[in-house]
Amino acid sequence: MSNLATIHELMMKSGGSMVLEKDIDVPMRDGVQLKANLYRPTRSGPYPVLLSLGPYGKDVHLSEFMPGAWVELQKRCPEILEHSTCKHLVFETADPEVWVKDGYIVLKVDSRGSGKSAGFLDVNSPAEFKDLFDVIEWAGVQAWSNGHVGLLGISYYAAGQWMMASLKPPHLSAILPWQGGSDFYRDRSRQGGIFGSGFAVRWWNRSVLRNQFGNPECPFKDIVTQERNTGPTSLTPTQLTENRVDYIGHILNHPLDGPFYRERSPIFENIDVPALVVANYGGLGLHLRGTIEGFNQIASKNKWLKVQAGSYFLTFLQPQNVALQKRFFDHYLKGIQNDWPAEPRVEVAVRSIKDTVTREIRAQNWPLEGTRWSMLYLNAADLSLNKKPSIDSNFQEYDTMGEGLCFTLPPLAQDMELAGPATAKLFVASQTQDMDLFLTLRVFNQDQQEVTFFGATEPKSPLSMGWLRVSQRKIDPAKTLPHRPFHSHDESQLLKPGKIYEVDVEIWPLSLFLPKGCTLVLQVQGRDFERMNETTEQRGSGWFLHNHPADRPADVFATQGRLYTGKDWPSYVMLPMTDAS
Repeated sequence: MSNLATIHELMMKSGGSMVLEKDIDVPMRDGVQLKANLYRPTRSGPYPVLLSLGPYGKDVHLSEFMPGAWVELQKRCPEILEHSTCKHLVFETADPEVWVKDGYIVLKVDSRGSGKSAGFLDVNSPAEFKDLFDVIEWAGVQAWSNGHVGLLGISYYAAGQWMMASLKPPHLSAILPWQGGSDFYRDRSRQGGIFGSGFAVRWWNRSVLRNQFGNPECPFKDIVTQERNTGPTSLTPTQLTENRVDYIGHILNHPLDGPFYRERSPIFENIDVPALVVANYGGLGLHLRGTIEGFNQIASKNKWLKVQAGSYFLTFLQPQNVALQKRFFDHYLKGIQNDWPAEPRVEVAVRSIKDTVTREIRAQNWPLEGTRWSMLYLNAADLSLNKKPSIDSNFQEYDTMGEGLCFTLPPLAQDMELAGPATAKLFVASQTQDMDLFLTLRVFNQDQQEVTFFGATEPKSPLSMGWLRVSQRKIDPAKTLPHRPFHSHDESQLLKPGKIYEVDVEIWPLSLFLPKGCTLVLQVQGRDFERMNETTEQRGSGWFLHNHPADRPADVFATQGRLYTGKDWPSYVMLPMTDAS
């Protein structure tokens, strides 16, 4: 332990206590020391280690970092506060109170250049992955460690787990990525090839830069000391800029997939450690797709998938989900022979139109066994969805920056249950050399009131969405599946104005039980879905917008689009119907 580290004894909700070794130094291979907090039981170990490393601040309370999430936690999940004081609850990482009491060490590290760790800030990079590798190996050989390290965390702290597992640090024994995209291009940066600027710019400025090491304007306070979270050093604006990567600039400068994104994405076949993968429908536009893709593609024989509903910030902390996490880690980090191996390989929550869970489907694979792929054909003549394509061929023209086109399925004559991925095949044309497609699946109840879902950053999320830049319509046949197209995104094939192009659009996974009388709508636009009658910041797509002028110049994307349907152009959407339909 560094001479600068301090030791605190903390009381827990259970009435016991735990020890916090604060601001310990963790050595990296290049001699840099990263600052970490180690939460451990008062009794001597050794214990397994649950580790997280990231830029948000190991000492920043959730209520400061994401006040809205803290308010929702107290309002929607009071049971969390019944099991913990939450005094050391840090955004997207494990609450040490609920783990230390059951014989775990929780180790939280400020990544290089953030919080109290000095150095060059380079998020989601090979350099940061090397640091995490070094922290794992350091933790695995300490006297308080039993040699088994697990990775646990949400979003940023989940996405990095895929990369780390593919690098195979010897002391990494299990991973638990809770809603974390696995493909740095398709999930994190460019959905369908379109720059996800709404999230990226907000995240970079609010979540990362405010907590950069030495930032004198940091608004966050250390939980324990109440001092500025970025340390006593104060750097000038010029020094801060020189001490960090130009994250947004890099994304803008790399519109196509390639080495920049590949070195930030895992080699799935290298991942063979036990993995409990948890996805959530409440992560449209950032993590949902890649979390499930990660489960499907990793080589591990010991892997499980849970697809949940709600806000993944909150579900992570709910007592029943913490118990699930513990059963997994007890088995693989402590060697306890519990009932974990009998856990259903795949478990999928089916949502209701009241935004509750109607049932959970247990299966062996994703997509679910017995899925019936139902094609609904678009008819431009009357803007309807039908089980068969129209015998006539038609088109509709639309303003790409407007409401677009809404294709409606007549009220259901019988119940329908959906669970799985979806896709659409469309025939389109543009007046310019490119166009973006934004697809939104919406649901209306028997009274024609829209059905929405509470998500991580959007309280009124639609059923699902899909995106595609048409110049990047090229499909990789080796990776494409009948229910999930895979676009290579390795070249831009510009359009000839007025020419009709056939494209396949991936629609992110969904689930819903629709009672008889409900209506399904496919909305096709050239911009992000937002309800125009809403006045709040969150009105359909949350912060996950695609509106950067450098990526979507108006002279190219603010145009007239055409959508063709019928016998010559059989445009359709394909939905995953379960056996219950």
